[in-house]
Amino acid sequence: MVCLAFLPSVLYNLFLFLSEQLNRFAGFGIGLARFELRADKYSYHLDTFSLFTENVLAHPCIVLRRQCQVNYHARNYHLTPFTIVNIMYSINKTQGPRALWKGMGSTFIVQGITLGTEGIVSEFTPLPRELSHKWSLKQIGGHLLLKGLTHVIAMPFYSASLIETVQSEIIRDNPGILDCVKEGIGRVVGMGVPHSKRLLPLMVLIFPTALHGVLHYVISSIVQKLVLLFLKRENSHSLSTESSTSVQSMLDAYFPELIASFAASLCADVMLYPLETVLHRLHIQGTRTIIDNTDLGYEVLPINTQYEGVRDCINTIKREEGMLGFYKGFGAVIVQYTLHVAVLQLTKIIYSTLLQNVS
Repeated sequence: MVCLAFLPSVLYNLFLFLSEQLNRFAGFGIGLARFELRADKYSYHLDTFSLFTENVLAHPCIVLRRQCQVNYHARNYHLTPFTIVNIMYSINKTQGPRALWKGMGSTFIVQGITLGTEGIVSEFTPLPRELSHKWSLKQIGGHLLLKGLTHVIAMPFYSASLIETVQSEIIRDNPGILDCVKEGIGRVVGMGVPHSKRLLPLMVLIFPTALHGVLHYVISSIVQKLVLLFLKRENSHSLSTESSTSVQSMLDAYFPELIASFAASLCADVMLYPLETVLHRLHIQGTRTIIDNTDLGYEVLPINTQYEGVRDCINTIKREEGMLGFYKGFGAVIVQYTLHVAVLQLTKIIYSTLLQNVS
């Protein structure tokens, strides 16, 4: 019921979040057209590139990764990028490009709900949204508790978004932009799309969802700070010897932020991949979801698991699929971050060229 109480404010924050992202993309295009590349706008445009990479370009990889994770039938685990690219081609050939970008709108909505919920909870509780430089163990505990509560409140909408990304395009109807919100509320109040008796109660999903969210935040934050500290220390000498208006100094000042964010996301995703596999299987169980056959690239398969909880899911995967069963679809992660590296390099080349032209 907490979800329902916060829903109006969450939707308002969601609207602000999506509006901000649209404005950022619009500003990015206008900025390129006018070559407005002053130092104060440089990081803004670089961040837009990162947003595009993480939420648009990588989405087909996320779709295949999730389908492989929940496909307990699969004989091909797709641990390498070569097999995952092949299956992407097969699905695109049989169903069209839309099949690889399904559920992208709902992932943006879940991000907006998460950010909005975090802001609302921090406003009405003493839990800090940001840590000060002089932090204490009590502040860290409150901050992590806020992150955990945020993921728990957003959990029903995450489940609905997960279903949209793994549901086969062959059998699903065209979802509305706010369907994941409707389905999330329906999951809380026990109404909406009919589910089977194998559907796990939300109480069972609270612990793995909060654990995954908090661990992902902790790992990514630590890695990001360490990488950023290392890169800034490496660049400190060059920044001190070059003029403040030089092209290289601007690149050295802003580009490490993207590198650190990339490294943080990569480390967190790789380290928590087995837990994510378990989490997705528990969320999808009993929802009558039908996914694509990731062995063939055509045909569909029903999800009929009967896990009783986290421990039973772990033991069943280990017994029936082996330890590598926790890493099904890992090749999609390799493809995703390879594309991310390519975009980072392309971004650096483009901005180096443009900055040199206007300097």
